[in-house]
Amino acid sequence: MGLKGFLLSSNFIDGGVTGVSMLLSKTTAMPLSVWLPLINAPFVAIGYRQMGAAFAIRSAAGIAGLSGALAGIQFPDVTPDRVLTAVFGGFFIGAGIGLAVRGGAVLDGTEIAALVVSKRSHLFRVGDVILVFNVVLFLAAMSALGVEPALYSILTYVTAARTLDFVIYGLEEFTAITIVSAQNPAIRDRIMRELGRGVTVYKGYGGLSGAEQDILYCVVTRLEIGKVKTIVAALDASAFVVSHPLADVSGGTVKRAALH
Repeated sequence: MGLKGFLLSSNFIDGGVTGVSMLLSKTTAMPLSVWLPLINAPFVAIGYRQMGAAFAIRSAAGIAGLSGALAGIQFPDVTPDRVLTAVFGGFFIGAGIGLAVRGGAVLDGTEIAALVVSKRSHLFRVGDVILVFNVVLFLAAMSALGVEPALYSILTYVTAARTLDFVIYGLEEFTAITIVSAQNPAIRDRIMRELGRGVTVYKGYGGLSGAEQDILYCVVTRLEIGKVKTIVAALDASAFVVSHPLADVSGGTVKRAALH
């Protein structure tokens, strides 16, 4: 739906290998349903060697299903509005790719390529490789399709990326919170009692004062960040609080349902 109902009729593209396939389908006589499996095939082969047969089979099946749907299912253009096309086209593409990732497959080989490059080069992380790839892609789109379609394509890509993150991590995207306060025991007890989250206590000392100080560390969902800050503010308005998102969490009590 994201591709046929929104993007294809407006000359917009997505990022990654899907975007390359869309760009090639617009500049050659070969349809998107052929370019998608053709360009993704080498990346699926790499995935087979790096991540196993099950991953490769699921990915190949997903890509084949997408190509078949593009070739065989007719879908009308949903809206002529270009902003709505970019936003909702990106939304549906991100949702589809996210569901595939949750099922242990990929519909786009960019992530596989980025993983391999980052392993062989200590200068680039996976996110850096994907960013460079997409910058080059959108510059090519600007040359082939024009400035305006390329800019709308960037909006499509950003929307798809945010939707993908939400589908994969959902509302359970975890955040680590570090708290330094004179009221640490009371703060710790309330977090454990009211949120049902585990709290780790580190022993530290002030860099200037040299005084010994307990440091609290806990992991919560992003929906619980406000509750933690409310607890801390009620007990110690001058407490030092730092929070940062986590890429992955397992074990402990972080997966236990919160007691709201």
